[in-house]
Amino acid sequence: MPSPLPPISLTNVHQLSRCALERRPSPFPCIKVASFTASAKLDAKQELKHRYRDPYILAQVRKRKAANIARQKELTKERAGSLGDPVRGITTPFIESFDNNYDMPQDGNEAANTTPSKPSLNHFVAPSELEASLAHSYRLTKPLPGMDRGQADPEKEAEEAQTHQMRHENAAAAISRILSLTNGNSQDRTRRNVQRCIDTFGRHHTDNFLAPKPPSNVPRDPLLPPAPTKTPRAGPDTGSSEVQIAILTAKIRVLSTHLESQGGKPGGGRKDKVNKRNLRLLVHKRQKLLIYMRRKERGGERWQNLINTLGLTRGTWEGEISL
Repeated sequence: MPSPLPPISLTNVHQLSRCALERRPSPFPCIKVASFTASAKLDAKQELKHRYRDPYILAQVRKRKAANIARQKELTKERAGSLGDPVRGITTPFIESFDNNYDMPQDGNEAANTTPSKPSLNHFVAPSELEASLAHSYRLTKPLPGMDRGQADPEKEAEEAQTHQMRHENAAAAISRILSLTNGNSQDRTRRNVQRCIDTFGRHHTDNFLAPKPPSNVPRDPLLPPAPTKTPRAGPDTGSSEVQIAILTAKIRVLSTHLESQGGKPGGGRKDKVNKRNLRLLVHKRQKLLIYMRRKERGGERWQNLINTLGLTRGTWEGEISL
């Protein structure tokens, strides 16, 4: 047992200090405990804060950022020059018809497809149906001549005919405005563009003037049974690769135009995260379909017709597309 400490006289309390008390021997074994402090973390945070307040470091950061942005623009320009625009491609008359709401002729003649034929109508109404309905209504509402021609008034009949003609023209103009896609919303225009893609690229239409894909170079084994005949198509073609690619192209054009109006460039719309993600998904889905169709069609007439009509470039199916 250690010897007890001598008693402390109260008269000498003012002479005691902390250091003097700490130098006194302890009756218990001394155990050193390391005190934990967060000084290292605080120093790191303060150093980081002062680093971002340093004007020289901030100037370096801005310089590196400007260099990266300039390099990205150079790479984008080189890719657009070599592979073309991966989103919009080349603007063709068929692509322009998506915006001006005009139908293109569907006779398979490329020279005839350079000029639009008639404006598209809403509510699934064809221009010929509208003309036939207006002519039928004109005949139904036309005033009938009097039974007794001896007592008929020619001036009154002429006035009635003129009034009927004016009313018919007003009604025809009103119906045309109601059925015009210009007065419709974006959903109406997208629905009409989808139907136009089905009518233009569907195999129920293209089989009439496009040759099938070239046969493969692998010879068929004569011992195998003959290939089964294809089931005849029922209704219009809505699921082939070219139809799906055309529909995706129409939707991509709508989204890219909207984002350009938001931010001034194809990847604009800085805060429109949802539409940017939708555009990225549509572009990548179209890229997969293009790669599949290019491999299956082996560069045949169906592939060339799709590429030339939609104005698709190599950048739409080759390499990595980043938006």
